[in-house]
Amino acid sequence: MVSPGAGIVNNPAGAQSYASTQLASFGWGSGEFGCLVKLWNQESSWMTDATNPYSGAYGIAQALPPSKYSTAGSDWLTNYRTQINWGLGYIANRYGTPCNAWAHEVSYNWY
Repeated sequence: MVSPGAGIVNNPAGAQSYASTQLASFGWGSGEFGCLVKLWNQESSWMTDATNPYSGAYGIAQALPPSKYSTAGSDWLTNYRTQINWGLGYIANRYGTPCNAWAHEVSYNWY
């Protein structure tokens, strides 16, 4: 289980705002943002320290194991920008787009 300690920034509105500015860097249009919001609302409510008590998945994108975030930055325990950067890369590599990831989430209850 992750123990993030002090310095966590839980700011769902700020996290969503930041994520919306990153879509174009993956070649996604603004239409993908609604799917991303639904996906991460369901997974973590956009909380930096969201932890699944059963699997141990952590953070906004619910990385498992949480240490996967470290590829995006050393502040992954506390910084929603680092988690979002990793999560968007994961979505791009695994599903292509947030809407494809959301469709998988709806079908299987995980992504």
